[in-house]
Amino acid sequence: MGVLDQVEPKKVFHFFEEICQIPHGSRNTKKISDYLAGFAARRNLECHQDDTNNIVIFKAASEGYENSAPVILQGHMDMVCEKAPDCQKDMEKEGLDLVLDGDTAYAKGTTLGADDGIAVAMGLALLDDETIPHPPLEVVFTVDEEIDMLGANTLDVSLLKGRRLINLDSEEEGIFTVGCAGGATTQCNLPVTREKTAGKAYTVKLSGLVGGHSGAEIHKGHGNANGLLARVLLHLAGTLDYELVSFTGGRKDNAIPVEAEAVLVTDDGDGLSQACKEFAEVLHNELRVREPGLMLTVSPAAAGELPMTKESRDRVLCLLTNLPNGVQVMSADIPGLVQTSLNLGVVRTEKNQLTARSLLRSSLDSEKYMLVEKITSLAARLQGCVEISNEYPGWEYAPVSPLRDLFVQVYREQYGKDPKVETIHAGLECGLFAAKLPGLDSVSLGPTLTDIHTYRERLHIASIQRTWKLVLEVLRRMK
Repeated sequence: MGVLDQVEPKKVFHFFEEICQIPHGSRNTKKISDYLAGFAARRNLECHQDDTNNIVIFKAASEGYENSAPVILQGHMDMVCEKAPDCQKDMEKEGLDLVLDGDTAYAKGTTLGADDGIAVAMGLALLDDETIPHPPLEVVFTVDEEIDMLGANTLDVSLLKGRRLINLDSEEEGIFTVGCAGGATTQCNLPVTREKTAGKAYTVKLSGLVGGHSGAEIHKGHGNANGLLARVLLHLAGTLDYELVSFTGGRKDNAIPVEAEAVLVTDDGDGLSQACKEFAEVLHNELRVREPGLMLTVSPAAAGELPMTKESRDRVLCLLTNLPNGVQVMSADIPGLVQTSLNLGVVRTEKNQLTARSLLRSSLDSEKYMLVEKITSLAARLQGCVEISNEYPGWEYAPVSPLRDLFVQVYREQYGKDPKVETIHAGLECGLFAAKLPGLDSVSLGPTLTDIHTYRERLHIASIQRTWKLVLEVLRRMK
């Protein structure tokens, strides 16, 4: 018996629990894609699975809706795989350990993947149930949304006849998203040289940060482990003699990094420990409210590679401490909306270079390109270069939207109040679909999910029940 078997709506939670037993992190979607294709085959539903593992499943209209225009329902099948520091689960190979806790559910020690597994589960429940009235359905499950929406970018939309899109990839009930930022990824490649030097190796680790989604939560001012550790190392360079061996921080471009560590070599281990202890107090004083769990530790290490020359070390520290990060511009048109930001998400050291990857987001292409130029200029000054990838368009607000009006009307009837209709700073696949399907009318919504992209992620059951009811009623009225 499954953990969620008795939770209503039973079909939604049945399929969600099945999904949770299939590893489906970004770039690891073949098994879940095959599961979805098998689901369609067992029900004799038309299904298309492309070379990148995107899935499109078609279902004919229910009785009385044969002449209705088709509707696209869409979500992504990949999840962000994060886990608690003490969790030993191999998320590439193992399913999740679900826990039901009152009106919420979570995965023990890991992200839950309700972003966006709950959309996949709702789509499967709709496809499986013969009693739900609906127009023709075109249910699209994309891959690798969490790594710059790669699946939606490659999807062949010529299969789709619908021009109404319900995207189920929002995480706060009562909010209908009708526009979003565009984005791009920059990777700075900085060459380094190494030389043999005397001294002992130590690991300096900064950990315990809150983290979060680099779009939806960038405005909260949480610390970025990569930026903070770079600041620590810059401070150390002024107080003691050391050489840098490596710098490693962050795991995902779109997750604010919660920890980073550097290996360095010095003859003054006591001085290193004391300097880190003192600077930890500085950081605690600055971030005591937003980052109460911040820790800065020093421990013995094995150097591995030879240390960098001091000249290479100084260029690395200059890059990491001067790369723009966080909120850059707030919108003048929409109060409280972040207009432009970026997240220094992943830093890695290789034998001959350091790489630093940032995810840029902006509602204005001009500001996005300004940041690209700024990063490129900085890297060039430091003898490095920048690769730009995974650029995607924004989703422009449409003044006229019958689909949006229908959702607002049904929400008002069911909840007794108006929903919030907004554009957001995070990227959504709706922008890519809108660019490929002229005249597309789109709304993005979803149930309340908290602490997504962290091991504290939870889904809220009552919210899913209300959202499901809302979607079913909107489909019923699409005659």
